[in-house]
Amino acid sequence: MDTKKFFDMTRRRFVMSSAALLTAGALTRDVVASQGAGASRGPFRVIIDTDPGVDDALALLLAMRSPELKIEAITPVAGNVPLDLTLPNALRLVEIARRTDIPVAAGARAPLLRRLVTATYAHGENGLGGAVFPEPTTKPVSEPASEYIRHIVRKYPHEVTLITLGPLTNIATALNSDPDLAGMVRGLTMMGGSLSGGNITPAAEFNIYVDPEAARIVFQSGIPITMVGLDVTRKTSLTEEHVRMLEAAQSPASQAAGKIGRNAINHNRERGFLVGPNMHDSLAVAAFLDPTILKWQDYYVDVEVAGELSAGETLGYSPVAGDLKRRPGMEKDLAASMTIRGSAPTLASTKTSPVVRDKYVPNTKVGIDVDSARFFELLIGRLAGK
Repeated sequence: MDTKKFFDMTRRRFVMSSAALLTAGALTRDVVASQGAGASRGPFRVIIDTDPGVDDALALLLAMRSPELKIEAITPVAGNVPLDLTLPNALRLVEIARRTDIPVAAGARAPLLRRLVTATYAHGENGLGGAVFPEPTTKPVSEPASEYIRHIVRKYPHEVTLITLGPLTNIATALNSDPDLAGMVRGLTMMGGSLSGGNITPAAEFNIYVDPEAARIVFQSGIPITMVGLDVTRKTSLTEEHVRMLEAAQSPASQAAGKIGRNAINHNRERGFLVGPNMHDSLAVAAFLDPTILKWQDYYVDVEVAGELSAGETLGYSPVAGDLKRRPGMEKDLAASMTIRGSAPTLASTKTSPVVRDKYVPNTKVGIDVDSARFFELLIGRLAGK
């Protein structure tokens, strides 16, 4: 895909998704009803798009041990490590969890427009913190991930939630190939983004940084989005006690999670970190299982794609947050008149500042706080349970 074609497509998507975004507030007003399964509900059809990855591995094990979820597919993508590792890692994990009934479809090897940047510095050369498991014998399905996603969503329109734990390349590719697909997706729960600074640059969280163009397509698609970003995942450090509890349990999932967690903690110590690793992706899965673990706020979120230093930054606009706070009773009036504006024009341009949206309409539920103790009760309890 060339750059001009991408940005022409993005401008069209801005226009096409406006009507969808006008209803996004209603669609995402109650995240418990629209996104989360809850302890007594389900099963809910989900596709898990992932780049395993230490925290992805524990998130996948959590999902596969959660009866609320009907996992229609796991779709690995290049991210934390290349696809040549994320794909076999996903296959290993379905075997460990004894869930080889779940189809695994190979996804994108590279971002839409950029060269792949990996995070082997955090996840080790094999993506699992150096933890070694046997080679998988299970094979992926023949269909590529983006096509498999389209197939499942069209088979079950308005029933499938996408849980995304890596760069959004597979999802954007599916949306680009099928203009009607976004309207058939029930919702998207994402580990990605941040409204409080990044973890690979001062501005950008890793998943969005790797493929910001794909992320922008997703945020502008009109799909109701639940964003579990660094604002909350930084509060979920795996501890020695957590690992001991996993190691003490006898299920294959807990033993594997303990092994990966032990290696990850040792890796963090060797690199001088005082805490961690954080369970970024597991929190996204937990947020779908039980949204009450987090506190939420509506935002209009967009992604910076042009910045030399800020590409991949997620920017959240809200009439009730930051410097835009008003006294009670005025938020509605402010929201109605709030303009989403782009950067100031250069001297060489005769254009005025671009108006991205002429009125504020939220497109994303953003996690702004988390009950970490409840999260770990869910994570460790599910993984260590018989």
